[in-house]
Amino acid sequence: MSALNLPPLPPVGGETTGRNVIDVLNEQHRDLIELGERFAAEPASPKLRSVMIAELSRHLSAEEQYLYPAIKKAVPGGEDLAARELAEDHALLVLLKRLDKGDEGAAAEVVEALRRHVAADEEELLPVLAQMVPIEDLIRVGNRVELAEEAAPTRPHPGTPSSPPWNKILDPAVAVADKVRDVMTGRTTYRKDL
Repeated sequence: MSALNLPPLPPVGGETTGRNVIDVLNEQHRDLIELGERFAAEPASPKLRSVMIAELSRHLSAEEQYLYPAIKKAVPGGEDLAARELAEDHALLVLLKRLDKGDEGAAAEVVEALRRHVAADEEELLPVLAQMVPIEDLIRVGNRVELAEEAAPTRPHPGTPSSPPWNKILDPAVAVADKVRDVMTGRTTYRKDL
């Protein structure tokens, strides 16, 4: 049985496969910081702004669906850690919403909030999760984070639920509307398309 109460994934070759959540999130954090630096240098670029909003919205949604519940379940004092991170994520989503509505003054605030988010995850949350959770469960959460990110909204929605089970139900539904809107407007939402 999983330490995080996760159902088993079908094994490939007799073992759990995939990247663990720590590797997945560290890579995403590096990519987001790089994107944030580009965006800070060109805050008036509509393409960079739309990609920054979409990439960060997807990232936050995936963390809310799987990282924070894992922290709550496996880490002593995890409820408080997760609550603090959820509050900071909500504030970041509000900033992203301002940016999405055209407030270019929010650009520097978004980049600074992103740096704080990455530092909190990498210095506090991920190391303790690595100590408390078996590698098989970290891989399972990593697989789920990658899947959740693809099914996540591309725009900030600070008014939607940020905790399971409701965010796991509503985020993909909201994402469909976001993605239809993105296609209709020709909005760029992936870093690789810059």
